[in-house]
Amino acid sequence: MATFVRQFRIRQILLCMLTGAALGASAAPVSLPAYNIDPALSSVSGLSSGGFMAVQLHVAYSATFRAGAGIVAGGPFDCAQGSVLTATGPCMAATSASKPATSTLISTTDSWASQGSIDATSNLAASRVYLYSGSIDSTVKQLVMNEAKTYYQHYINSANIFYKNNLASEHAMVTDDFGSGCSVKASPYINNCNFDLAGEILKWIYGPLNARNTGTLGGSFIEFNQAEFIASPASHGMATSGWAYVPASCGAGQQCKVHVVLHGCQQDPTKIQDKYYRNTGYNRWADTNNIVLLYPQTAPSSSGNPNGCWDWWGYDDANYAKKSGRQMAAIKAMVDRVAAGTSGGGSDALPAPTGLQVTGVTTTAVTLAWNGTAGAAAYDVYRGGAKVNAAPVSTTTYTDSGLASGATYSYAVRALTTAGAAGAASASVTATTTQSGYACTTTTASNYAHVTAGRAVYSLGYALAKGSNQNMGLYNVFITTTLAQTSAGYYVIGSCP
Repeated sequence: MATFVRQFRIRQILLCMLTGAALGASAAPVSLPAYNIDPALSSVSGLSSGGFMAVQLHVAYSATFRAGAGIVAGGPFDCAQGSVLTATGPCMAATSASKPATSTLISTTDSWASQGSIDATSNLAASRVYLYSGSIDSTVKQLVMNEAKTYYQHYINSANIFYKNNLASEHAMVTDDFGSGCSVKASPYINNCNFDLAGEILKWIYGPLNARNTGTLGGSFIEFNQAEFIASPASHGMATSGWAYVPASCGAGQQCKVHVVLHGCQQDPTKIQDKYYRNTGYNRWADTNNIVLLYPQTAPSSSGNPNGCWDWWGYDDANYAKKSGRQMAAIKAMVDRVAAGTSGGGSDALPAPTGLQVTGVTTTAVTLAWNGTAGAAAYDVYRGGAKVNAAPVSTTTYTDSGLASGATYSYAVRALTTAGAAGAASASVTATTTQSGYACTTTTASNYAHVTAGRAVYSLGYALAKGSNQNMGLYNVFITTTLAQTSAGYYVIGSCP
């Protein structure tokens, strides 16, 4: 029982982690459009779990987010090291005796970069980083942000790092005209502190900007389909749709920048509707400075993420901080899509591959083939909108393995330039794996019951589906998960196909 009480306390602490999303939607989400984006001017910022996620994206995809990052109440790269206890302890409630293991995190970064799990750290040298920590933040203590500064100073000249930590704000995104009082910690976790934090972040990253639009915005909000970038998004802590703000100039084909904005926990659309993507101050600067804003959205899920947090401790994916992490790869694919209209390097440079077909199917694999595209250096293969190949495919065939038997999958292919820019997507094809002959069964129960019955195993506070090792969330009686037994001793999250 003591274990359950401790885990319940952890769950309650995570309720305090903030970060936002938004939306209330009438029209159906559309496919995310492509624009003329300068590839050297991509950047990212985020609050709380979105702050930790922004660091992950900036470091792991440093070749993409070259312009820089804004981190609000976050921490150093891979701070949690795969442990929710570390996440809620040293990485949030830090003390002088218990704070992020920054030297270890730097060693991990260097090791992963040498292995190719993340981009080369040399890409960070020219980035500009804006760090913000409210002096009365009671959720992510300033000691954590101090370590984030120390971490970044290992890779970036101090002159390119700005750290503001002298404003008495609680745990929230700070604005100069919207939200709760500056010292309040409550939904929507946007506080009016008479300080335009979004503008300061963008000005630090991009240098002098045109004055913000103080009137009616001239651009458009676009609700886009996130399921194109991550299969079954709700199963992996992401909403089915995200939002973008596109200035009229960008929509008309002018060359623009792209900036990704990540909300925190308890700021998903079910909790604060459209407040984060409309009221945090970014759009007014984007409107007059040719910046396309991407607002990816999380969603609450039963697999260790009831508060709609970004995955910065491994609730969904053991590779959460690497380029191969599901949420990481999804956001990177969104940026690639937005930039696919870039002159000389996007979909107008490389046409969609033709002739995509299924050439083989087994119980757990699908083999594809397509016609070569003139000028293509390689290809990327997408399953359900998410890229499945770890490295560019140099041939015109690909086998996608490790699939569930008797399940249907959709595929598309994009050609890549020598610089890695993706062209237009091919027409999609579908394939259904062959039934294994095993009678699949589905069981819904608490994670504790699954482990007790042998359908899952316990690991570092989590329940993992037996066989597939999919992370079901915290090991306790409060979280309920549906498991499908697809073969003897092999379980996956979800129902039988």
